[in-house]
Amino acid sequence: MSVENNKAPVTPRDALCRAGAVAFWLLVWQLASMAVGSELLLAGPAAVLVRLAQLVPTAAFWSTVGFSLARIAAGFAVAFVLGLVLGLAAHRWHALAELLAPAVSFLKSVPIVCVIVLLLMWVGSVRVSAIAVFLAVFPAIYFSVLEGRSAADPGLGELLRVMGVSGWRRFLADTWQQLLPYLVATCRNACGMAWKAGVAAELIGSPRGSMGERIYQAKLLLETGDLFAWTIVVVALSWACEKAFLALLRATGDWALAASVPRPAAVQRRQPAPVPTPPGITFDNVTLGYDGAPVATCSLSLAAGSRTVLADPSGAGKTTLVKVVCGLLAPLSGHVRAPGVGELSVQFQDTRLVEAMTAEQNVLLCSAGALSEGDAHTLLAELLPEDALGRPVAELSGGQRRRVELARALAHPGAAVVLDEPFASLDAASHQAAAAFVLRHLGGRTLLVASHASGDVELLRATPARLGNVRGEG
Repeated sequence: MSVENNKAPVTPRDALCRAGAVAFWLLVWQLASMAVGSELLLAGPAAVLVRLAQLVPTAAFWSTVGFSLARIAAGFAVAFVLGLVLGLAAHRWHALAELLAPAVSFLKSVPIVCVIVLLLMWVGSVRVSAIAVFLAVFPAIYFSVLEGRSAADPGLGELLRVMGVSGWRRFLADTWQQLLPYLVATCRNACGMAWKAGVAAELIGSPRGSMGERIYQAKLLLETGDLFAWTIVVVALSWACEKAFLALLRATGDWALAASVPRPAAVQRRQPAPVPTPPGITFDNVTLGYDGAPVATCSLSLAAGSRTVLADPSGAGKTTLVKVVCGLLAPLSGHVRAPGVGELSVQFQDTRLVEAMTAEQNVLLCSAGALSEGDAHTLLAELLPEDALGRPVAELSGGQRRRVELARALAHPGAAVVLDEPFASLDAASHQAAAAFVLRHLGGRTLLVASHASGDVELLRATPARLGNVRGEG
């Protein structure tokens, strides 16, 4: 599952305790009704239950519920979609965020009752509940999206972009998965807010055929049985809508993961593409660094189809160079010539996997349609035990996860392969097997490996190279 439910399972003891608490408060309610001594002022639970049993079978009851439900659901749906779209857009374009900030902050703070009164004057009572729901829910969704995007880890998105995965697939596999927990948490409250705002608008405007009108009429006629009965209906509908929407929202996580992976049928119809001439990689008097502070200098010329290992020690600037090759970091000076987006196959030093996907799905996501499910399975079986292939990568060990990333990089049809510490977390035997895997599947492509492990030059039959270290940081 892409969004886990962290609640502990309900034990029989917990269920009994909750039932006891409900029974206690029903008893308090009944005793209070008896103390008042008037059903007109405070109907007891038994009288309310009887009134509910009379209301529910009638066509008028379901017509009233449908009237309110349709408008509240419509307002919530529009608020959710618009909050999501504008939140994503505002995170991407700072100018839009600045433009929207005053209006959304105002909506977040203004009393909903004041808004309802104005809406009644402007749009009438029939439409007021849907608009009130929208105005109550939209700020919560919008700010939740902004918070989720600001807290997101950009690492996986960078890797997918370098390997040419389309924007839509990146959104489904990465952006949506990181955003979903924030939306689920927000909607737990937003669903209840929607019903409170919608029924409040109906109560004030009293549009004919709404639940708000029925509650208002019950108040005028001192029919407290009806008042409590309709209140219970509102609470039940709010609870049911929350559970249904949250279940649907969580399910989108798994749907998005499945939709982001190329379909096997599409792979079968795909015609074999001609193998491109592998480009080289050139660094011409390049200074590497961050924020104007130099880290290393280099002049490298990697011929097409060559194999090179940067054998500098840790902290020399190898990871910085990899970022420059991938276009994620601009050099401080000098000129770099390297394959563009989609032409590089890359494995970064830190782990960048879609955690809820299986090993096969992670490989297929970056395969550009070049592999079928069977191909991905066969490729991974060279590096991983069979029982690890069908499990989410979040359940795999560090060494197994590293091998999944290596297989993904070699499966991607890039013309050059860049690997940053590809054999980290591997024991000696796995290290040798992984190096042999690289040689088997390199296919004449240009290979650049950053590694401080001894022996990688020999294992990969590569040429060693070193950076000019400026200040000993990488």
